[in-house]
Amino acid sequence: MPNLAANLTMMFCEHEPLDRFDAARRAGFKGVEYLRPYSDKAEDVVAALRDSGLAMTLMNFPSGDDKASERGLTSLPGREADFDARLDTVLTYAQALECPRIHLTAGAPPEDADPAACRAVYIRNIQTAARHFAPYGITVLVEPINLRNSPGFYLNRQDRAIEILDAVGEANAALQMDIYHCQIVEGDVAMKIRQNIARIAYFQIAGVPERFEPDTGEVNYPYLFDLIDELGFDGWIGCEYCPKGDTVAGLGWAAPYGVVPA
Repeated sequence: MPNLAANLTMMFCEHEPLDRFDAARRAGFKGVEYLRPYSDKAEDVVAALRDSGLAMTLMNFPSGDDKASERGLTSLPGREADFDARLDTVLTYAQALECPRIHLTAGAPPEDADPAACRAVYIRNIQTAARHFAPYGITVLVEPINLRNSPGFYLNRQDRAIEILDAVGEANAALQMDIYHCQIVEGDVAMKIRQNIARIAYFQIAGVPERFEPDTGEVNYPYLFDLIDELGFDGWIGCEYCPKGDTVAGLGWAAPYGVVPA
C-alpha cells in the first residue's frame, strides 16, 4: 500500500503555511513535503512538524531568482558559487527537520546557454551536493519536469535523468519520478516505472492534465499503485497536486490507502 505524503506547498492552502502541518495530520496523513521552508525560521518549522507528529519526506533546494523564472540553480552555468553558498543553509533545515531527501531543482537555463556547459554544471552541482549531504544520510534527487508547467526547464525525460545520474556516479543521488510530469512528456508510465524502479527513491502524483486530485483525468493510479507495490517499492509517494476545492473534501480517493480524517 502506498505511503502518501501531503504536499504542503500546494495542498491545505485554506490554512496559513505552518498551520498546514496540523491540518495534514487531522486529515490522516503520516508524512508531508514542504518544498520551500526557507522563508520561515527553521525553529518555527521544526515546532510545527514536531507538534503534528508527521515525517518530513522531501524538501527542495532553493530555486534561485523566482522573478527571473530560474526554477532552480543546479543546471545554470556561472551560478556555481550561488549554488554552493546555499548548501549549508539547506543542510541546517534538513537536519533540523530530519528530512532525508533534497530535490535539486534543475532550473531553466538562459535560452542562449551552451548545452554542454549546462550539462557539465548540472553534473558538477549534483556531485557537490551529494558529497556534501552524504555524511548526514541525505539523498539528493533529480526530477524531470514538463515544459508546459515549467517552460525551459532543463530536465524533462526519465531516460535523460538516468543518463545524468550515471554520469554523476554518487550512491546517494537518485530519481524522483513525478508521474504527472512523466505522463505529459512521455506517457508509457508503467513501463518507465518498471525500467527505472531500482533508481527511483521518491514518487509524486497528480491528476493529468489539470493537476487536480489523482482520481481525476487520464491516469489510472490504482493500477500504478498496485504495480509499485508489486515491484517492492516501500518509500513515500508525494501528493503534489492542486485540490479542486477544499483539500479534505477532495481526499476520498486516498481513503483506501489509509488517509482517513481523524
